[in-house]
Amino acid sequence: MCDTLSVMELASPRKAAPGDKVAVVSPSFAAPGFAPAVHEQAMARLQEITGLVPVEYPTTRQLGATPQARAADLDAAFSDPAIRAVLATIGGEDQITVIPHLDADLVRADPKPFLGYSDNTNLLNWLWTHGIAGFYGGSTQVHLGPGPSVDPIHAASLRAALLTGERLEITEPCESEDFGIDWQDPAALTEYGDREPTEPWTWAGPEQAVTGRTWGGCIEVLQWILTAGRFPTDPGVLQGGVLLLETSEELIPACEFGWILRSLGERGLLDAVDAVVVARPPTSSFEVHRTSAERAVKRAEQRDAAIETVKRYNSEAVIVVGVPFGHTRPQWIVPYGGSMTVDGAEQRIWADFA
Repeated sequence: MCDTLSVMELASPRKAAPGDKVAVVSPSFAAPGFAPAVHEQAMARLQEITGLVPVEYPTTRQLGATPQARAADLDAAFSDPAIRAVLATIGGEDQITVIPHLDADLVRADPKPFLGYSDNTNLLNWLWTHGIAGFYGGSTQVHLGPGPSVDPIHAASLRAALLTGERLEITEPCESEDFGIDWQDPAALTEYGDREPTEPWTWAGPEQAVTGRTWGGCIEVLQWILTAGRFPTDPGVLQGGVLLLETSEELIPACEFGWILRSLGERGLLDAVDAVVVARPPTSSFEVHRTSAERAVKRAEQRDAAIETVKRYNSEAVIVVGVPFGHTRPQWIVPYGGSMTVDGAEQRIWADFA
């Protein structure tokens, strides 16, 4: 088990400046090797939006790279003083095997922000347990490369995370897609996926404002992390915090989401936090096709499971469901270990990107 760590002891790495170098790595799936045209467009847009210079590593495009090789690239990025941030190209499903090969002394010697989501919950949690805050969200292959342009809320939060460190209100973009166009289709470079209007977020719990440090991520991956014993033994490390939860493109049913959330409750994590923020879930995929009405039903089922389960373990938690920081697009990047204000009275969310 990890040693107990106070959530108030996290370091917020300093920001980059235009012209600085940023690492672009593939700690899980090397999507750039599968769809290089999307990757090349992502790199151009990254430079255009931020003024930062992307640096690739041996496994950034290497399909089937070993966990040890991917860990070596991460160590190289975190230890290079010229690199001022580390960005994941995408998630995957086996990053849990990379974590044991990482060198914690390197990240502590020169803290720098890491951006990623989904399977990158593994790395964000590992950095968090070693006192380094990061950012949940961002995938060069999903959010920078495809489509006619980068979504405004994604670009704004990307700049805030990497450059400016400002405080932003997390707002609803009023449209969403569960998945984009197949990367092998040239249209993926110029068109979005099928987008539909979004419904208002659902709020529950006390009508009060809560400010706390965030932890969480993709709920399927959190289950793996807890099973592997990579979380402090004392759930009190989350005391007063904000729990972030979202689900992946695997489209787990609402009952399974509820079961995992129940386990977090039994572990004492739900009782410790003051707020729970649940992302808008994807409810369709390349393999699973549903009508708009069927997708709405699936989202409602997960919403109800989230609210019911959290209330069972913590009736005083402020809850909001539907915030776009997960596997749907447009996507907000949000602090991981940084500060977030969840205001149940005003029904607004603010994130500090310092």
